[in-house]
Amino acid sequence: MAATTVSGPSPLRWIPVLLFTLFGPGWAALYPRPGGPATGALLEAVALAAPVSLSLGVLTATSLFLVEGFSTTSFLVPLAVFTTVVAALPGLPPPAARRGAVERVGRGPADGGGT
Repeated sequence: MAATTVSGPSPLRWIPVLLFTLFGPGWAALYPRPGGPATGALLEAVALAAPVSLSLGVLTATSLFLVEGFSTTSFLVPLAVFTTVVAALPGLPPPAARRGAVERVGRGPADGGGT
């Protein structure tokens, strides 16, 4: 939010806002916390952080445009609130972690891996 106080199109303003919008909400929602992330689950969380963040950003921006209340601050506040609340909760398990695919990576045909 401090970046919004900088006046004009300064890189000190748009770079932190862009990085937060691209990665902040998605990373907060997907980061696997309990017991430490497995390698595959961490990689998957990093890969999905940007699309999830951008989806939340589009939903927020569209809602604000529909009520004719869009501004930089009114866009960032709901995303910051979402990120803060979700960061306190356990992360969503990525699909690879739920399937157990991370543990099956090193297994060959002899021990039931299939490949």
